[in-house]
Amino acid sequence: MLVVVFGTGRCGSTPIVEVISRHRDVGFVSNLDDKLSLLNLKGAWNNRLHRLSPPRDPRLRPFRDRRKLIELGRFRVAPAEAWNILDRQIAPLVATPFRDLGAEDCTPWLNGRLRSFFESRMAAQKRDIFVQHLTGWPRSGFIRAAFPETRFVHVIRDGRAVANSWLQMGWWRGYQGPDAWHLGPLPPEAEAVWEESGRSFVVLAGLGWKLLIEAFERARAEVPQDQWMQVRYEDVVAEPGRYLREIVDFIGLPRSDEFERDIDAYPFESGRVQGFRRDLGDANLALLERTIGSTLQAYGYELHSAAGRGSSNGVASAPPISAGPQRPSAARRRRTAS
Repeated sequence: MLVVVFGTGRCGSTPIVEVISRHRDVGFVSNLDDKLSLLNLKGAWNNRLHRLSPPRDPRLRPFRDRRKLIELGRFRVAPAEAWNILDRQIAPLVATPFRDLGAEDCTPWLNGRLRSFFESRMAAQKRDIFVQHLTGWPRSGFIRAAFPETRFVHVIRDGRAVANSWLQMGWWRGYQGPDAWHLGPLPPEAEAVWEESGRSFVVLAGLGWKLLIEAFERARAEVPQDQWMQVRYEDVVAEPGRYLREIVDFIGLPRSDEFERDIDAYPFESGRVQGFRRDLGDANLALLERTIGSTLQAYGYELHSAAGRGSSNGVASAPPISAGPQRPSAARRRRTAS
């Protein structure tokens, strides 16, 4: 069974995927497979090598944004979004679309390539459960056209934190305007909000988060309830044991003492949960909350500025959040790696 863990990018999905992939029964595409995409490696040793690797240092940035030539903990085998090998072995359509991909985009030719890519790796790795990490557009309709039983774990993070993180990433092309970034043109109502803000880059990043969150809500409506789980990154950081075990149960993985120790040992960084307040400053934070405040509140996030609490941005709001099937009580260019 294919399991997709996904989110907007910079949403905290990476540590969740890293922990899940330490389970002995999980297969995945690794960073090594991706870096050596010309070899079309099937990753027979991915799981074992990942379990031998230390947990990822939460301070590490995406490879292209690294601060030093050599970083301790950088060279390890771990699950990857694997855009290079997806480009090469399936099609660039998967990694770099300017809009979400639906079932109609999965032509018979692409359907066959998609199935071949994952099924050959499931067989080589001898794993019935294969976890793929994706960020950006959901692409769930496209994936379900080839794998109807896919289970999806959507990781949501506070849009202010996501926007703040995007602004610090080398892959983010929003500084060149929405004509150059990875999300395609802004809808007219969102473009009007951006223009009214004085073309603020902070506002543009917030609008990008909002566009993707709304795409995930539309995608979720097309997936059976028992195949979609939704979890907030901040909840995982606060109670990693609880939520990671719920994710594992949702996927259908058996629990073991070894995996329980992996869950308890993984370092989740809590210090950056509210880092956007310091990084953005009061004025930009108020502007951002005026832009995406209603969507933030719909997902249970508290606003900090009076301007954010008292305004409406004129852009369609996301519907209120409701829990996934395992959480009944809880609340292009491409490198959007978390």
